[in-house]
Amino acid sequence: MEPGSGPGGEAAAAAAIKGRRENEVWYLKISKLALAFAIIHSKPPGKSCKEYTEHLAKTVSERDFGWKSKVEVLEAEVLRLRQELLLNKICPRFCLENRKPDASAETVLDQEGINPVSYSSQLEDSGCDVSNDYAFDSLGIASDFHQSEHNVDTSKCLLEGAPPLSLCSTNKKSLTAPVQFLQHLLEIRTLSEEGILQADFTELENDSFTIRNSVSQLLDGLTVFYNSPKFPVSDFLSEAVSVLISFITNNKLSNHVLKKCFKKLEEFKKNLIQIILRNSSVNRFQAMHAVSHTLVLLGRNNILRNSLISLLLSEVRKFAEQLLQAQQIQAMYDITQYENIFPLCMILEQLLQNETEESNFSSADYDGEEKVRFLENLDQIILCLSDEFPLFSLFLWRVSVLLNSAQIQID
Repeated sequence: MEPGSGPGGEAAAAAAIKGRRENEVWYLKISKLALAFAIIHSKPPGKSCKEYTEHLAKTVSERDFGWKSKVEVLEAEVLRLRQELLLNKICPRFCLENRKPDASAETVLDQEGINPVSYSSQLEDSGCDVSNDYAFDSLGIASDFHQSEHNVDTSKCLLEGAPPLSLCSTNKKSLTAPVQFLQHLLEIRTLSEEGILQADFTELENDSFTIRNSVSQLLDGLTVFYNSPKFPVSDFLSEAVSVLISFITNNKLSNHVLKKCFKKLEEFKKNLIQIILRNSSVNRFQAMHAVSHTLVLLGRNNILRNSLISLLLSEVRKFAEQLLQAQQIQAMYDITQYENIFPLCMILEQLLQNETEESNFSSADYDGEEKVRFLENLDQIILCLSDEFPLFSLFLWRVSVLLNSAQIQID
């Protein structure tokens, strides 16, 4: 038998652990007592112990904040240097220093067929005067629902309208580095495909840190801006979203992002959905359209679209059940959340419509369990809600039609 493995050994070990914990507690109490005496003895005249303690705490926290700021600056510089090093490894001839600041962005946008549209004229009102036709057509649902488009290269129709939000100058700096880095990768890919440059993209597999942190920084920045949108429109934010969508829909580059950043992208989608649901601002409709537009664009990537459909099905189903319960017990319901659920319904309808038109629907495309849960008792829910909530019931029916038509195609 090994030493200490018997009952006596276990008891001794437990006693030793208990003794160490008691010593730690005792030392902590002594330390606090010593600190209290030190504060009392060093207290300047005319100040109470409480005031002096608060002053010391504020001084320490300010120093900590200063160090944190310096660390963040250094981390950002390290990431920028790693980005530059990775680009030079992929394509040594690609020299960042000799390029114009905006040349890369213009080249990428032109090559991807992205034509950001200025939304300033649309955003001059309060955000409340939005007709149903505009809201329905803004996501392309009206036209897509009535006519099927031919298969088009997604890179050529990536952004027909850029989301209308703006950046404050301080936060814009945090997005500049990741946006430029992804822009340069897109441009190198295009130039290498045209035979102008030779590039080795296997280097992306060897440096997951740089890709992961660059995309994470971009997604975090976009989340901050969508949470607190400001008008008028910033072209830079439109460009940031354009670059992100171009990257995740590029056949050669998207796999690198999805391998390393899938969880982060999932978190980003969930955050955008919650931003829509929780927005209670009077002038929220323009900002919600921007978030909705970005979610639709994320759905251009098949893998992201499948998980996004599951998330939307879950949210719409939960709201429908809550609304039905409120109706049955004659309780009040949240009118703001009721209004906010419609953008999610339109996004869901758009994604399902695109899925059906592309004829690549499969039972494994998204969470089959979520689809079953959504369709379960849906007819009864629609029947109960149709009198009091006809528009929402109509959206539920349209979504169910798309889900069932997709299942018929599979069969």
